[in-house]
Amino acid sequence: MAGFRNGRGRDNRPPQGQPQQAPYGYDAAPPPPARQQWPQQGQGQPPYGQQGAPQGGQRPYGEPEYFGDPYGQQHPHAVTANNPGHTQMFSVDDPYGPATDHHAGAAPVPTGPRLHWKALLSGIVLRPADTFLRTRDHAVWGPALIVTFLYGLLAIFGFDTAREEAIDATLSTAVPYVLMTALGFVVGGLILGAVTHTLARQLGGDGAWQPTVGLSMLIMSITDAPRLVFALFLGGENGLVQVIGWLTWLAAGALFTVMVSRSHDLPWPKALGASTIQLVALLSLIKLGTL
Repeated sequence: MAGFRNGRGRDNRPPQGQPQQAPYGYDAAPPPPARQQWPQQGQGQPPYGQQGAPQGGQRPYGEPEYFGDPYGQQHPHAVTANNPGHTQMFSVDDPYGPATDHHAGAAPVPTGPRLHWKALLSGIVLRPADTFLRTRDHAVWGPALIVTFLYGLLAIFGFDTAREEAIDATLSTAVPYVLMTALGFVVGGLILGAVTHTLARQLGGDGAWQPTVGLSMLIMSITDAPRLVFALFLGGENGLVQVIGWLTWLAAGALFTVMVSRSHDLPWPKALGASTIQLVALLSLIKLGTL
């Protein structure tokens, strides 16, 4: 009964949801701080002061970076970045583009119209490097076939034995003989040019076969033209003709090397190696005619 007289009973509890008053003489304990909750991604709005946060997981302006991403968005590598064994990588943009090692095809290919045959023929002698670079993507079949055929028509007269046979023969016999010889030089130039192109590709070149074969035929014909001119008047066994033949053969080797280097983007040792078989074949033809 004492409990009911003092006002203490089971129904003497404070209403639910209201803080209980402390006994007389004691200060009331402060209420526990409310736990702040971040809104879930895709639900609700961000806290006050962080409205208009940019999409993509960027932090609001003025927020320290060690607070983390309040929106719960992390980059794929953020879980393991900068942990032991997972060093975070970074890169610096190069305004001049990425640096790459030299490899086949890296050389810039100039664009422009096809060279006129006069500019092509004069460029092989006067400006070989620039000419070969500008024609590395252009076929030169017209000048190559015509020049090689004309060279073959006169080449027979640079060999002493063949010239005597052509002069002593009748016209009906000499004409087919000369034409067949010229056609043989054209076919031989095509085969040797194809061999040079194949070797260049095996050594890492990336040039097209049509410019390589056509230019090799022009080099073969143009470089031997000085020897042929003197051989027509002095004979193939003349000492001056032999010296000119060796000098023009060396010039042909230099032009072949430059041509393969520019057409296939190869260093000069590999370019010279790709031209070896053709140079040996030309040397054999010159030695047979002059030595």
